[in-house]
Amino acid sequence: MDASAPRLDCTGATPPIGYHHFHHDVSINFQCNRWVQWIGPSAIDEVGGLASRANTYPELIDGFLGLAQQARLADRAFAGAYYDRAAEFFMTASDPRRPAARARFLEAMRTIYGVTPEFVPFGSGAMPAYDLRPDRQIGVPIVMFGGFDSYVEEFLPMIAGLVDAGRRIVVFDGPGQGSALEDFGLTMIPEWEQPVAAILDHYGLDDVAAVGVSLGGGLVIRAAAFESRISQVVAFDILDDEFEVVGRQIGRGAGVVLRACLAAGARGLVNPVAYRVASLKPVTQWALQQGMHVTGSATPYDFFRSTTAMSTRKISHLVRADVLLLAGADDHYVPLEQLGRQAGYLVNARSVTTRVFTAAEQASNHCQLGNIGAAARQISAWLDLTAREPVGSVFDGDTATRTPAPMHP
Repeated sequence: MDASAPRLDCTGATPPIGYHHFHHDVSINFQCNRWVQWIGPSAIDEVGGLASRANTYPELIDGFLGLAQQARLADRAFAGAYYDRAAEFFMTASDPRRPAARARFLEAMRTIYGVTPEFVPFGSGAMPAYDLRPDRQIGVPIVMFGGFDSYVEEFLPMIAGLVDAGRRIVVFDGPGQGSALEDFGLTMIPEWEQPVAAILDHYGLDDVAAVGVSLGGGLVIRAAAFESRISQVVAFDILDDEFEVVGRQIGRGAGVVLRACLAAGARGLVNPVAYRVASLKPVTQWALQQGMHVTGSATPYDFFRSTTAMSTRKISHLVRADVLLLAGADDHYVPLEQLGRQAGYLVNARSVTTRVFTAAEQASNHCQLGNIGAAARQISAWLDLTAREPVGSVFDGDTATRTPAPMHP
């Protein structure tokens, strides 16, 4: 990994970039903060200017493509890569500009960091993976993955900081993510222990910490429930019920009605209503189209049904590893009550740690955007602590007190 490539500060030596108000739409504002988080302060004015004049997805796409082109012409390849990724994020799967935008993003990030993916066979395709090693390793290897429609290359600034600190990181895109989806047609599956097992087998790993980002915070619990080679588990952030998250984005109370319709098999009702609702709200229309693409679903009904399988309620009791659950107090995707639920499900875990990040820390939104470094420090400290703590304790990341953990046969 190129030592000169940009790093996200995981030490706390510099102030966090913070969470900014760029746009009145909470989802668009979150995405604007997402790209600024990675690029750095130089992007604040550029993204702020675009957000002030763009209110539709087509305007955002054109605007970010324009910023990407400007950045490349100014020899700012790193910023250009993320602006291309921002534009690609808002595009539908059928947008003819999407393949070129994602190709520019991937080529630039891999070149800047001096990394080349290895393609690990899985199912009918393959999963891109990187085995990034420090000069001197501390702790067990970390297996890391993202969530819904993510690209692991987006996390490289954070990963580079962790590698500098001595962590060996094996990071990969699984089904429904990055090149596994776009190049090999591997759509999202709930049985996440399967791609994790393929990665562990490929690299000969028998004792690892597993870190799942965003939806990965639920997938990592699933993986740990069935994969005994995972000894430490980090949900970055918690996500114990994907269907609830999807329903929350549709509107207040929508999840209850939709769940009842799915239970009744009301395909003929769900599909036309979903298309109608999506036509009234751009973010919903985009989310529906993207959700169907990621999951390989032919209809909205099929997509919604697929998300009901991404729940940790019935399998969390199988987890016997140490578990760290992170959450943002103001996460607009994942309701905070999922933190208490997920912790309560882990009745047989070796230990359970919870940590809620606040607005005062500039880290209260989804995956601590605004201060990802704070989450990285929490993860590192917890990995070190649980590597040497005896069985039967819980570390509260806020108060630094420990209480007996429930241990069940």
